[in-house]
Amino acid sequence: MATTTIQVTKDVKSMLDSMRLYGRETYNDLILRIIEDSRELSEQTKKEIKKARAEISAGRFKAHEKLGKELGFK
Repeated sequence: MATTTIQVTKDVKSMLDSMRLYGRETYNDLILRIIEDSRELSEQTKKEIKKARAEISAGRFKAHEKLGKELGFK
């Protein structure tokens, strides 16, 4: 495995340290986990958007005004 050095501020290093699952987790493993989490979230978000669009197209939604009236805000 090739290695490289990166520069981060003390604040970023502190944040990374606080995100470790265990004390000896490497920064490489931590960064990989963060990247994987963001990819999963992006895919999940895309699925939720697709589902929401289908529900709107099918008419399964309430306008803000109608919901506000039902909840007694207007």
